[in-house]
Amino acid sequence: MERFLVARTMSVTMNADLHCHSTVSDGWLEPQALVQRAAANGVELLALTDHDELGGIDAASEAAAALGLRLIAGVEISVSFGSETVHIVGLGIDHRCAVLVEALEALRSGREARARRMSDELARCGIAAAYEGARRFARNPALVSRAHFARHLVASGVMPNVKTVFDHYLARGKPGYVEHQWARLEDAVGWIRRAGGVAVVAHPARYRLSSAEMARLFDDFVAAGGEAVEVVSGAHSEDEMRRFATVARQRRLLASRASDFHGEGESPVDVGRCNPLPPDLTPVWSRL
Repeated sequence: MERFLVARTMSVTMNADLHCHSTVSDGWLEPQALVQRAAANGVELLALTDHDELGGIDAASEAAAALGLRLIAGVEISVSFGSETVHIVGLGIDHRCAVLVEALEALRSGREARARRMSDELARCGIAAAYEGARRFARNPALVSRAHFARHLVASGVMPNVKTVFDHYLARGKPGYVEHQWARLEDAVGWIRRAGGVAVVAHPARYRLSSAEMARLFDDFVAAGGEAVEVVSGAHSEDEMRRFATVARQRRLLASRASDFHGEGESPVDVGRCNPLPPDLTPVWSRL
């Protein structure tokens, strides 16, 4: 029994960061540089989870092997849930699984049209050539996201930082926001499971859902085969962390720990520097 408790404590306190982004989606660092930063910050277990993209995993894996850091292949899938966009992280996936690869290719195919519609909406607000500006910040031409538009508006002096761009232009109901149909929740969870991975609800406190809608999100997620929730996230306050720790306990979900790191100065928490998990929860990495 004592050996089990020691092993469990070590597992819970591991410096694991299971949600971060590279230039393959909307991060600032190349996959290799991201891995190097994580290793320098003492990360023991890292997951690269680019948005609807798997293209950085091989480079990140090679860099991690050279540094003695364990890397988990991951992805963050955009999902339409009611009127909200939610994100489901897949951990421990086979990033060459044909079902997952083809599904993500189809999701990305709609991003170009969405980006151009966003640019048109911003032009109506007097912000010209926003697509061209955002495109300069996107290393991956197939993935021009709201984050790239936000960086362009900051660089152009329209707003002082990325958060204020989202608050004034890019959040739901704001002039530059464009509705888009992403994956269905059950499909996203199914793709992750087909690829041998564990599905995780990412940063749940960020979603503008009522208590009833949040309960339905988790009901549907568990029914589809989802297994975990990000209790600790760079986007979560202490109170929000406690709230979703309770959700994990009540629904018997595994708990994930993640910075959701995009870049220095833009993300509230550096890679590997988020809060520890509550000690009574079962960490998702016990399944990986």
